[in-house]
Amino acid sequence: DIEIKSSGSNYSRYEACRRPGLRAMIPSMLSWLVWPLIVSLPLVLTTRDFYKEVFKPEWYEPELYQERPSPLGLSLGILAVIVGQIFMIGYHWLHARRRVFGEARAVQKAGPEPHDFWKSALEHLSQPEGFVMLGGYLVGTWMLGWMPASYYRFEGGIDWGAVATQLLVQDAVQFAMHLGEHKIDDLLQTKKKFYRASHKPHHRFTNPKLFDAFNGSVADTLCMILVPLFTTAHCVHTNVWSYMAFGSLYANWLCLIHSEVSHPWDGVFSAVGFGTAADHHVHHTLFTWNYGHLFTYSDRLCGTYKRPDMISKFNAFEAAKSA
Repeated sequence: DIEIKSSGSNYSRYEACRRPGLRAMIPSMLSWLVWPLIVSLPLVLTTRDFYKEVFKPEWYEPELYQERPSPLGLSLGILAVIVGQIFMIGYHWLHARRRVFGEARAVQKAGPEPHDFWKSALEHLSQPEGFVMLGGYLVGTWMLGWMPASYYRFEGGIDWGAVATQLLVQDAVQFAMHLGEHKIDDLLQTKKKFYRASHKPHHRFTNPKLFDAFNGSVADTLCMILVPLFTTAHCVHTNVWSYMAFGSLYANWLCLIHSEVSHPWDGVFSAVGFGTAADHHVHHTLFTWNYGHLFTYSDRLCGTYKRPDMISKFNAFEAAKSA
């Protein structure tokens, strides 16, 4: 038996140690900091209009830069994604390899595919179907003036309502394109020719890891990422900071749902319909379920959502059985 002492300081320490999971919760809570860090560049530059102290007015005022769109917004947008990737990859290393944020349970019972972390990270960042095409799209649409006029404006800070709307529209359009890539050959009776040329290269990862997120094909990136991005931009008109925050959140969240291990926030995300790594692993395992990425709403509406705890290959299945 443990003797309980009545002195104030000793008793307080004893009670703190007895609280279930208190110490275990702290690392898990700290993991959530990766989300504001992902959007740290636009957050810092819009705090008290800090960007006005860093850049000349003729760089960010469209009226003072009339020859062509100023490259400042474009450059900051690309830099925001790079900064987000640095923090996201750093989080993943601390979580998946160092277990800093608590348990990092493999999504699938078989465990993650063996890989060299930093070599895979380098391959991920150099994928031509991913960041090279995405960068080309951003440069082209921005400098050619193909974005709505509001996207070139700096005033107003981050509109989080617009960011949320962009994420929802992007995911809904991406859901439709994703479903189409799987089903269009059945409609056209083309014996899976389009699917094999576009989306099948990404589906060779039946037990994906985070760094497989942008590993696919040129056609897949065009259909699944660039078309939804262009559609979203012309459906949701907002300023450059909101576009920046949306872009960084989208690119990094897309990586996080491909993770080989679960994240500390997965329980909360599942409860509100946000996509998790386990949700996306369902699609990579079964192919015909869970076409959404950031959210599960479209799948639930269309009857194509399957819970990860229904898949016997997943650790969530065992957890549900023992609950």
